[in-house]
Amino acid sequence: MTQTPAPPVARLRAADLGRISSVGLRTRKLRAALSALGIAIGVAAIVAVLGLSSSSQAGLLAEIDRLGTNLLTVTNGQTLFGQPAELPTTAPPMIGRIASVEDVQDTGTVHVNAYRSNLIPAIDTNALSVQAASLDLLPCIGTSVAHGQYLNAATAQQPVAVLGAAAAQRLGIAQVHPGERILVGGQWFYVVGILNPAVLAPAVDDAVLVGYPAAKKYLGFDGHPSTVYVRAQSDHVSEVHARLTTTANPQSPHEVTVSRPSDALVARAQAKSALSGLFLGLGAVSLLVGAVGVANTMIISVLERRSEIGLRRALGATKGHIRIQFLSEAALLAVFGGAGGVGLGAAATAVYAQTKHWAIVIPTLAWAGGLGAALLIGAVAGIIPAVRAARLQPTEALWTV
Repeated sequence: MTQTPAPPVARLRAADLGRISSVGLRTRKLRAALSALGIAIGVAAIVAVLGLSSSSQAGLLAEIDRLGTNLLTVTNGQTLFGQPAELPTTAPPMIGRIASVEDVQDTGTVHVNAYRSNLIPAIDTNALSVQAASLDLLPCIGTSVAHGQYLNAATAQQPVAVLGAAAAQRLGIAQVHPGERILVGGQWFYVVGILNPAVLAPAVDDAVLVGYPAAKKYLGFDGHPSTVYVRAQSDHVSEVHARLTTTANPQSPHEVTVSRPSDALVARAQAKSALSGLFLGLGAVSLLVGAVGVANTMIISVLERRSEIGLRRALGATKGHIRIQFLSEAALLAVFGGAGGVGLGAAATAVYAQTKHWAIVIPTLAWAGGLGAALLIGAVAGIIPAVRAARLQPTEALWTV
């Protein structure tokens, strides 16, 4: 007696799998869209955070490269007793004698306050400083005049002031008008210029700049510089850095502080990248919420489609076919959400970067990681509903027909 061979198990082709996997999404569009939205928000947050962080860092590093990394600053440190030290008046010319130094400019802190008018309470200083400045300061620190003009040999001897970018904003002066005056140390000073932001010399942004002769004549300035800006030859920055303390103050080199502004800006860019980890955590939470939404949608879909599952099983579909159908449907739902999230995150990054005049940088890790995370979450969220659907017996499922 011969046994009839079992019919071969039909294979589910990729085209058929794609068609049946999209049935639930096409018939329940609103529910699918809302479920995908949770995934999209999480992915968009991740892409936008990584994109904005990378774009910001790229913009800052490009600005540093444009301004140069060869600027060094020499400032007065502290004495052995913790008191503010004083740079010698000979420090700038002595530093200028170093062979590898290209330019030396300086500012000196004048211990007075500046106000918009004599009606401002003395306590409202707006955190402004008053600085005596050398005449060729701007090219050395990499900034320029936004409005008006800078100090020259004539105006440096008169009660004339130039405002840093932040100082002008705090004083409420956006343009230079004829006769514009501010009160500096009890003396009226005419405002002749407003500077652009000084990226490498933020102290200048907050300062009211006056000439050295005027500071001595009208404000009782002692003539000692507090900050010396040094442009060194690019190939000899380290060599110049090592010689600055002993050159600026040979008698007390330990009272001199030397720094490189570009290093601080690079560190700030790296700190911003580290801070973005917090926002990545928020994006991960959104992805988790999206995964719960996908799982909920698929579980309800299994309950509502019991008759479909029973009919397919009766027509020869195996448990594996049912399982892969619902698993693929969950993954497809997550991929749609992930793709939408990548698009939203990239668009947000592009718009914000354009407003800040940054290069638009969207790391591969951002969009590829977002899509990969969405696909993984969809697969994990769809496992339990897919298994439940595959366990349904044809007769049990067809009871609902």
